[in-house]
Amino acid sequence: MNVDKFFSQQIRKRPILYIAITNHGFGHATRTASVAATIQKLCPDVLLIMVTTAPRWLLESYIEGDFIHRPRAFDLGVIQADSLTMDKAATLEKLLDIKKHQNSLVASEVNFIRQNRVDLILADIPFLAPVFAKATDIPCWMVSNFGWDLIYRDWGGEFIAIADWISECYSKCDRLFRLPFHEPMQAFKNITDVGLTSGSPRYLADELRSIWGINTPQEKTILLTFGGLGLQQIPYDNLQHFSDWQFITFDKSAPDLPNLVKIQDNKYRPVDFMPICGRVVSKPGYGTFAEATRWEIPMVTIPREDFAEANFLLEGIANYNHHQIVTPTEFFQGKWNFLRESPQAPKQTQGIAKDGNEAIAQAIIDKLTHK
Repeated sequence: MNVDKFFSQQIRKRPILYIAITNHGFGHATRTASVAATIQKLCPDVLLIMVTTAPRWLLESYIEGDFIHRPRAFDLGVIQADSLTMDKAATLEKLLDIKKHQNSLVASEVNFIRQNRVDLILADIPFLAPVFAKATDIPCWMVSNFGWDLIYRDWGGEFIAIADWISECYSKCDRLFRLPFHEPMQAFKNITDVGLTSGSPRYLADELRSIWGINTPQEKTILLTFGGLGLQQIPYDNLQHFSDWQFITFDKSAPDLPNLVKIQDNKYRPVDFMPICGRVVSKPGYGTFAEATRWEIPMVTIPREDFAEANFLLEGIANYNHHQIVTPTEFFQGKWNFLRESPQAPKQTQGIAKDGNEAIAQAIIDKLTHK
C-alpha cells in the first residue's frame, strides 16, 4: 500500500472536531474549553481543533490533553477597554469590515476544513461558523445562552441591519445547545436545552490555602474576578475596611495590599478558588455565574447597562443561586458594606441542571462515532 495513502487512512480514523469560539474576552473560550475537555476525557480519540484568538495557556488550563490551536477570529463581540466599557463605533466599523470581507473569510476557512477532513463544527458562537458548514456540507452545532444578534439589535440604528445579517447566519445552524440563563435565541430552528457548563476545581481546599497563605474563614474569603478584560476602576481602597478578610484577584495590575492575594500563575483559574470562598464578586458573565452556581458559591454582581445578555444573566443568578445585585454606585463609590450583609436566597426552590458539559459532550461523541 502507498505509504501516503496508508497514513491518510490512519489519520482519517480519528474523528475531527473543529471548535470555533467567538473573539470576545475569555468567557466564551473557557466555557467551551470545559466542554472540549469533557469530550476529550470521554473519547480521547477525538482530535480537537480549537479555533480562537484566546491564548493557548488559557485553553491548556482547561484541556489537559493535546489539541490543535488555530488562532483565527471570525467575529469580535464588542470592542471594550475593560469588562464594562464598550466602544460601539469601533465595534460597528469592525463588523462592517467583516461583512465586506465575508466571502474571503469563508473561502479561507472552508479550504482549511476540507483539507483537514473535519467531521463536525462546534461553535460558541461566531455567526460565520454555520456558513462554513453549509459550504463544506458538514453539520454545524452551536452552544450559547445568547446570540450576538440580540446584543446588536438592542443598540438600534445601523446595528439593526448587522443583527439581521447575523440572524440569517445563525438560521443555517443545524443544532443549538442552549445554555441556562438564556435569551429566546429565535434565529435558531433546532434547540436542545442543556444544564450548566463549567470548569471543575483541580485542587484540594487545604492545598490551596497552604500554597497561598489563606487562613481566613470561608465567609471572609472573597474572590474578585472580572474576566480576561479586567476592570480598571475596581475600588481596591475599600479592602482597608476589611483588614481581617482575605481577597483573591487575578488582576495583574492590582495594588499590593496585605489582604489581597494576586494569582499570577496561569495554571490556576478562578474556579479553582471558588470552594474556599464565601462569595464571588464579578460583572455579569455566563462563565463566572455558571461556575459559582454549579459549586454553590454566592454571587455579588452589578447590573450591566446596554448589554442585553446581562438581564437574562441577572434573572438566572437570582433564580438559582444565593446572590447580591448591588448598584454601580454601591460598588464603585460605596465602602462595600454589602459584604457585611447576607446574600439573598435563590427565588426558585428547585435546583438547576448542572450536567451541560456531559450532555453536550456525549451528543457530539455519538455524532462523531455513529455515522
